[in-house]
Amino acid sequence: MVTLTVKKLTDFVSDIFVRAKSSKEEAQRIAHYLVTANLTGHDSHGVIRVPQYVRWANEGVIIPDQKIKLVVDTPSIAVVDGGFGYGQTVTPQAVKVGMEKCKKTGLAAMTLKNSGHLGRVGDWAEMAAAEGLVSIFFVNAAGSVLVAPYGGVARKLSTAPFCVGIPRPGKIPVVLDFATSIVAEGKVMVASRGGKKLPKGALVNDDGSLSEDPHTLYGPYEDSGPRIHAQGKGAIRAFGEHKGSGLALMCELLGGALTGNGATKGDRRFSNGMLAIFIDPKVVDPAHFFDGEVARYIDFFKDSKLAAGHDAVLIPGEPEAAMRADRNKNGVPLTEDTWGSITATAKSVGIDDAAIKAATA
Repeated sequence: MVTLTVKKLTDFVSDIFVRAKSSKEEAQRIAHYLVTANLTGHDSHGVIRVPQYVRWANEGVIIPDQKIKLVVDTPSIAVVDGGFGYGQTVTPQAVKVGMEKCKKTGLAAMTLKNSGHLGRVGDWAEMAAAEGLVSIFFVNAAGSVLVAPYGGVARKLSTAPFCVGIPRPGKIPVVLDFATSIVAEGKVMVASRGGKKLPKGALVNDDGSLSEDPHTLYGPYEDSGPRIHAQGKGAIRAFGEHKGSGLALMCELLGGALTGNGATKGDRRFSNGMLAIFIDPKVVDPAHFFDGEVARYIDFFKDSKLAAGHDAVLIPGEPEAAMRADRNKNGVPLTEDTWGSITATAKSVGIDDAAIKAATA
């Protein structure tokens, strides 16, 4: 393993994106959100994505420093086109528009299409919670057909994330954020680079046999080379049998079809689509019942006799907060393969060996 301090890793990743033709501001923003994903323990959405992002930028799949376009702009609805900009750039712009509408009306909906990979969806729920707003997100990834529905083995779905954020005054928000597949595609990438192994039966081969081998999804690959899921013949499985498969379908129809991004299919440019709903509790709950009831019920929820092997009942967001504290203190660990792929990308954009060595010093 290679361990880097948060600052050194953030600065190093930022330098890569400056050299990949992003403005300094955008490069710092991308680096911040990628490193934040690592800090919260979601390595699948962290700096492991750097080589892929730079490759997409070089291929014109992602366009640096994009400004969003408002296609529909009413008091309570925003329809946003991200113009294939970096998700870390266009998504906060779009979320801000939706939040401002919600603050004025109490309830607002925002759709986003043609966004580059928008990273950890929980970031956007946390952004809304910081403003005291409840948020709900349905997301799809057009052009990234990876997941087999319940009862099938063929790829038909993206990993189709779903997220809900609940603000809590004076405490970390409750943020439920997950792919509707057993694992996110990035976790297969992490496993392929020597990181945490996949859960049993997370993948399915085209003959119906279950697998935990990343080659099922990616086909043949070199240790330090790219992971190209189009080369694999297998799929990730939807979680929770028919329930997860059904929720994934809703994410495709709401995050993809309704937004104009398009439900996932393989013959198109990669882009994330997202339907976001924002609710202001101060408007919906003039009696101020919500905050107290959230606190009461969470205490009730957590006060359970523990099952064997567990030392606490956790709520969504608590594992991420604990990991953030640990990695802020002790640094961000990366596998040798992951760091090797990032440094290879750094060299490709002109960063020299001395700067690479300094990042880990």
